[in-house]
Amino acid sequence: MKVIVIGRNIKVTNTLKDRAEKRLQKLDKYFYSDVEAKVMLEVVKNVHKAEVSIPFRDIMFRAEESTPDMYSSIDNAVDKIEKQILKYKTRLENKFVSGESIRYTDVPLKEDGKNEDEDEKFEVVRTKKFGIKPMSVEEAILQMNLLSHNFFVFTNEETDDVAVVYKRKDGKYGLIEPYEE
Repeated sequence: MKVIVIGRNIKVTNTLKDRAEKRLQKLDKYFYSDVEAKVMLEVVKNVHKAEVSIPFRDIMFRAEESTPDMYSSIDNAVDKIEKQILKYKTRLENKFVSGESIRYTDVPLKEDGKNEDEDEKFEVVRTKKFGIKPMSVEEAILQMNLLSHNFFVFTNEETDDVAVVYKRKDGKYGLIEPYEE
């Protein structure tokens, strides 16, 4: 796995880079060698934040952690990513009876686009584009949870329509589908 470490408001020392690479090495067993992990380290008001992103096929494993210590933030973020991978792998095994590693699965799940940030004046300050691929409602909910988002846009493989799954306040899930008039 190739690891890219970037710092914001912090100088990325060799020890920080080595720590991130060493911790991410334990995830090598889940991926091909050409997978690229991106680690963003940031310090804001004595809070050390580590964000780890690993794009794999059509999905994105992402975690961020903030602690008073950068090493702890890196460790916690990598642990969170590993839990996401194991959860994803378990779901695939249950549904598709896959092999030992997620690298052998050919189940297309899609990368999520983040919600457009907007202020009180309804000014669009960020736009993100992403490809929409067909998937089941269950796969869309899995992807939404892996990304820790509240909603997820996808193409429903049963209806071929664009749909949205979202997390309700009661902890359950909702589905928004278009209808024809």
